[in-house]
Amino acid sequence: MAEPIISVRDLHKWYSGVHALKNISLDVYPNEALGLVGDNGAGKSTLINILSGAEKQDEGEILMEGRKVAIANPRHAMDLGIETIYQYNSMVPSMTIARNVFIGREPLKTSIGGIGIMDQRKMREESVKAIADVDLHLRSPDAIVGELSGGQRQGVAIARAMHFKSKVMILDEPTNHLSVKETNKVIGFIRSLKEQNVTGIFISHNIPHVFECCDRIVAMDRGEIVLDKRVGDTDLDEIYDVL
Repeated sequence: MAEPIISVRDLHKWYSGVHALKNISLDVYPNEALGLVGDNGAGKSTLINILSGAEKQDEGEILMEGRKVAIANPRHAMDLGIETIYQYNSMVPSMTIARNVFIGREPLKTSIGGIGIMDQRKMREESVKAIADVDLHLRSPDAIVGELSGGQRQGVAIARAMHFKSKVMILDEPTNHLSVKETNKVIGFIRSLKEQNVTGIFISHNIPHVFECCDRIVAMDRGEIVLDKRVGDTDLDEIYDVL
C-alpha cells in the first residue's frame, strides 16, 4: 500500500476539561475518498479543524507525506496542499465567482512589497477554466456568488481547490440543504477527485451519501474512532450500530 498522504498519531484535544479527541490515530491514503461520520459532538469537526489549521492539538503529531508538520494556521494548511470546504463559509456571497476562486491568492499586474493592482482579466479567464474543469457551467465569472444555488456554490469551492492543485480536499457536510439534483452533482464531484489525483475527506451525517462516493468509512463517537472499514466490508446497519 502507498505511503499515507496524511497520518495523525495519538491526537488529543481538550476544551475546558472536555476530552474532545481521545488518542486519535488515522492514515489517509493518496487518491482515497474517505468518509468521516458521527453524531454531533463525536469529534469530527475538531479533527478537521486541526487538519485545516483552525485549531491545534494538545498532544500527538501530524505527518504529511511522511514528514512531521505543525499546521500553524489555515494559510499554512493550504500551502501544504490541504483545502477545506466548509458548509456555510467557503464562499463570500457578495463577491463574484472570479474573486471567490482567487480570494487570498489574487494575481497582481504589478507589485511593490506585495501590494499592487489585481489582474482582473487573468482571474476571469482562469476561473472560467477552473469551473469548466469540474463540469460546472455558469453564465459568467462576474456573476455574484450570492445569486448561485447551493450546489453551484459548492462546485465553485471545489473548482477553486482543484485549480490550486490541492493534494487533500476536506468537504464538511457539502450536501446539507441541497436539492436531490444538486446533491447528486456534489457526490459526482467527490467521486471525480481521484481522477484529478486529489484525496477527499467527506464529512457527513448522511451515511447513504458516504456509501455512494467513498472508498472507506471512519466512524467517530465521543472523541474516539469506533470503526474504520472499506465500504465493501461494512454496511449501513453496522455503521448505525456503532454510532
